[in-house]
Amino acid sequence: MTVTAVSRCLTLLEFLAGQSEPVEISELAGVLDMPVSAVHRLLSTLTGHGWVIQDPGSQKYALSLRMCTLAFRNLDARKVPDVVQTVLERLAAETREYCRLAILEGQELVWVARAQGAVNGLKYDPDMGQEIVLHATANGKAWLATLPEEEALGIAYSKGFGGDRRLGPNSARNVDELRVRLAETRERGFATSVEEAEAGTAAIAVPFRANPDSNARIAGTISVAGPLVRITPERWEELARALHRAAAELTEIWSLRSRQRHVSRQALAAVT
Repeated sequence: MTVTAVSRCLTLLEFLAGQSEPVEISELAGVLDMPVSAVHRLLSTLTGHGWVIQDPGSQKYALSLRMCTLAFRNLDARKVPDVVQTVLERLAAETREYCRLAILEGQELVWVARAQGAVNGLKYDPDMGQEIVLHATANGKAWLATLPEEEALGIAYSKGFGGDRRLGPNSARNVDELRVRLAETRERGFATSVEEAEAGTAAIAVPFRANPDSNARIAGTISVAGPLVRITPERWEELARALHRAAAELTEIWSLRSRQRHVSRQALAAVT
């Protein structure tokens, strides 16, 4: 399979991942800017490998659950759910808000775990499949603020500001605005997002490291989010303290996991 064909397959899978209902082949051909016959060949291959399913009645196509299964298998292999869920649930119970954890993958943050702490009134419960827009989210700014300024701004600029994303009314519109917000994040010691990623919501976030060394790489971020009427500036310091405690726990857990993996590799090498 050529690089172009692989790219088209990935584009097709990404498009189907965002659809709640099966899609006509003609619509997929429009998305890929390809003839229907060529798209049909791609779909036949993906269907044969179990990535896509075709509705027998409508003949429309949808993503199978194979990708979800592989994603959960990968998380289980990393022991991510086990090591973070207890910390997240404790944080959610303490803050009485929605808490999430994201892991750093290259120049992207990816949601991997969540816990709902709100027990009554308005509940914030966003889709875990949403992209983490770095310049508009508390999690994104919490990570970017740990980088040298030019590197952070370069990453954010490369991903664009606004575009066709449906962001909140207060999201940064350019590099200069983001520079100011990252400086504020460094000064405060935590990141905020007030109607930046989404209208009517606010969030607080901090990063956690792979080990307790202050120069250790950032492993991910952890956040508390909820309706704007509850995540008010008066609560920021209180929520930030809770987040820093949880981040310290996660850093210890990540460090332990790294040591365990190192010991396991040494033991395996000794046997072989």
